[in-house]
Amino acid sequence: MSAESRVLIENVHIAPVVGPEIESGYIRIEGDRIVELGAGAAPGTSAGASAGASAGTVLIDGTGCLATPGLVNTHHHLYQWASQGLAQDATLFEWLVALYQVWAAMDAEVVHGAATAGLGWLALSGCTTSSDHHYVFPKGRGDLLAAEIEAAREVGIRFHPARGSMDRGESQGGLPPDVVVEELDDILAATAEAVDAYHDPSPSSMLRVAVAPCSPFSASADLMTESAALARDKGVRLHTHIAETLDEDEHCVAQFGLRPVDYMEKLGWLGPDVWFAHTVHLSDSDIGKLADTGTGSAHCPSSNGRLGAGIARVSEMLRRGANVGLGVDGSASSELTPLAGEMRQALLFQRARYGPGALTARQALELATLGGARNLGRAAELGSIEPGKLADLALWRVDGPFTAAVADPVCALVFGPPPPLARVLVGGRSVVEDGELRTVAQDAAGRAGVAARQRLLRLAEERGVSAAEEVHRSAGR
Repeated sequence: MSAESRVLIENVHIAPVVGPEIESGYIRIEGDRIVELGAGAAPGTSAGASAGASAGTVLIDGTGCLATPGLVNTHHHLYQWASQGLAQDATLFEWLVALYQVWAAMDAEVVHGAATAGLGWLALSGCTTSSDHHYVFPKGRGDLLAAEIEAAREVGIRFHPARGSMDRGESQGGLPPDVVVEELDDILAATAEAVDAYHDPSPSSMLRVAVAPCSPFSASADLMTESAALARDKGVRLHTHIAETLDEDEHCVAQFGLRPVDYMEKLGWLGPDVWFAHTVHLSDSDIGKLADTGTGSAHCPSSNGRLGAGIARVSEMLRRGANVGLGVDGSASSELTPLAGEMRQALLFQRARYGPGALTARQALELATLGGARNLGRAAELGSIEPGKLADLALWRVDGPFTAAVADPVCALVFGPPPPLARVLVGGRSVVEDGELRTVAQDAAGRAGVAARQRLLRLAEERGVSAAEEVHRSAGR
């Protein structure tokens, strides 16, 4: 879509996240921005007819649809699309030990295929912006970061790759095998190069880069502090895994004498430029520190449930004023999870823990949109339907023969399975239309994911690594 293009969406129920909902109204888009919205017919048009719409305007009839901001995914590991279905009954540490050696075999071709499938799947669940935390960089396997960036360009959604890293292998008391860790100086140089090459800070940016050492059990204190200094020098954001499991809690106390959030505070990793993945096991004091410092969290309920990690205290975090967004996490710990479905999972998990008043449908929608935008530092541009914001929108069909029985369209979206998508727009450009990808061939994207899995397992076997044997070994660890 060119900068001069215009789009008018009519007759649509609008859930803007910020401000009152509009039962039947319009959204006007010029270029990549929302310029106007309101109830009834757009000014200059005849009610229900659009007779006065400007020449060259693309008209979208939103009858029977719910318009929401495009969903924002704030934690993912796209390469894991190629290792779904393995270590199905493992804890986090068992699961990681089972898969590290398999992931060590990946190359750029695996990453591109997995990212194409993963990002296509996200777009088909209403996602218009996704982060990705890639932290495994085996030597001599090609430019893995460039491979996923190219996939995001092809699929057409906004992309926030977080250049991850691990320098603390088994020989230094960490969890990962030494074969998948990098040297500190190499990490810092590669991360700086990634930011310089790819990060676009402009308001309409399709690509921004974050700095993201993997976790306290795989990154040294030096890597954490040097990464924070690098990110702040370059004006980009910081991301890592924190407080996902009780095993991690015990590891931090044993290794560092501090629980995870206290350890992050010591290393200078609390602040409005930081967002953590998971934050399941938080104390009252931890929640207060996140809220007081503006540190965000990416809640990944399906992955936390799959790995038996626990239920994050999201309702309490929101009451305290901490920011929370949603993430699907890696596909290998959250198989085929649609981002839209994480709204339902978040709502149900909180109600299972705290009661039916713990989280509303509209709060869950805010987690998936504006909460995610805040995590990524883009609340001024994304996450709500307002004039001046980027035209990243999802139009959900809530008039189907079964869905229409739910009187409240936001309830239909969040409480049930995700409704079909009539349209997904990124900067006013159609990425999904009538439930199908329009930027890449949908079947080809799916096949790319299958090919990535086949290639990864073959490459692992060439290195003498059997996925089945690694799973068995980790279970008896």
